[in-house]
Amino acid sequence: MGHATRTYVSPVSTSSSTRARRLPAWATSFGTQIIAALVVGLVLGLVAKYTGSTAAKPNALGATLSTIGSSYVALLQTAVVPLIFTAVVSSIANLRQVSNAAKLAWNTLLWFAITALIAVLIGIGLGVAFQPGANTGITQQAKYAGKTGDWWAFLTGLFPHNFLGLSASSTVADGGAVTTSVSFNVLQILVIAIAVGIAVLKVGAKADPFLSFTRSALEVIQKVLWWIIRVAPLGTIGLIGNAVAVYGWDTIGALGKFAIAIYVGLVLVLFVVYPILVKSHGLSVKQYFSGVWPAVQLAFVSRSSIGTLPLTQRVAERNLGVPRGYASFAVPLGATTKMDGCAAIYPAVAAIFVAQFFGINLDFSQYLLIVIVSVLGSAATAGTTGAVVMLTLTLSTLGLPLAGVGLLLAIDPILDMGRTAVNVAGQALVPTIVSKRQGILDLGLYNAKRSGDAFADEAERGSAGTATDGGTNDGELVAAR
Repeated sequence: MGHATRTYVSPVSTSSSTRARRLPAWATSFGTQIIAALVVGLVLGLVAKYTGSTAAKPNALGATLSTIGSSYVALLQTAVVPLIFTAVVSSIANLRQVSNAAKLAWNTLLWFAITALIAVLIGIGLGVAFQPGANTGITQQAKYAGKTGDWWAFLTGLFPHNFLGLSASSTVADGGAVTTSVSFNVLQILVIAIAVGIAVLKVGAKADPFLSFTRSALEVIQKVLWWIIRVAPLGTIGLIGNAVAVYGWDTIGALGKFAIAIYVGLVLVLFVVYPILVKSHGLSVKQYFSGVWPAVQLAFVSRSSIGTLPLTQRVAERNLGVPRGYASFAVPLGATTKMDGCAAIYPAVAAIFVAQFFGINLDFSQYLLIVIVSVLGSAATAGTTGAVVMLTLTLSTLGLPLAGVGLLLAIDPILDMGRTAVNVAGQALVPTIVSKRQGILDLGLYNAKRSGDAFADEAERGSAGTATDGGTNDGELVAAR
């Protein structure tokens, strides 16, 4: 009997032992994995460099790191085209649920542009002040002889040549083998998606099957994208390792200076620009930050505006008092087009870094082109982890070498945490500002007492203020004043 008793207790003991040996939360968190990947990539990159690996003739370790890094970038780029198209079409179609849709949509886009303009000007100022790519010791040997971009190329590039904005090119190797590569123009895809989204609105109920398919496709693509996000630590090892193996310590120092410039810009936007905008609209800065903070925290860890979208929309409605009908349009649209971190500060500093790194002097017109691309092309980021597409778009428009993309992606995971946090904070800020300006913001929810939970207690709204600034119920919009 004693033996039988021990037999029955044993599984319980084993289970308890397993729980006791479980790793702590910090050891399994995504942020910890990214930091560990950076360290591992740095070490492997140095080992590859000092065992003779070069860009022209990589050894086995150098080739492995290069392959891992480029494969991860390819995974991200694969999701770009379907993600941009489905996300933008679905966001525009959400206008069907909103009364006075045209005016609200116009005001939302206007404030997206205003905040993006402020952010990109801050980015350009920091790039000029920090000079992150200057004096790296690499400039002369990497001297770039290409042609920088111009206005005409930018304008003509807006017009799609086919439905998906795709283009193909073929090259013939020495042995006669033909290689064909397909590329895409993200601005053209954005133009197509906007046109289709507007057409869906105009067609009405007959477009419901197409819209249902598009929304389902978006859900599937987001799931695939999340899987790609989860393997980011592996991609980080390859990207940072390859950069160190090719460029060495000079690159590490330059990238460190670049990272500091980016985070200074992010801090200025999040803790200076946004509070000024909140205060100038007669709202509490403390309430804004306490309301949006759960989404900002998740964005910092997940590095995905799309992945954070459900929580961002929830805090906009429950904590900041944005009407549900309007939030269902503005927040998803913001998750694909409102990128003050990824599409304003980052590409501005990055373009200046790449130009300095390769010894290219930018003139005033090119700085102005950076501003235009950042304000108009922010949808190219499409809420993905990292700003691969936006960086490629900016460098391509300016005619800067795309080799800078691989270089900067080496430290992208660390930068992307802060960038995405700022993106999400802005995606909740603009609907709040527009709602306040149009008299439809629920001030009771906005000013409700925060108890430390993720969402404000709706029971507190009565003691915090009137139900809405314009006297409407949640989810209902009246004609703007």
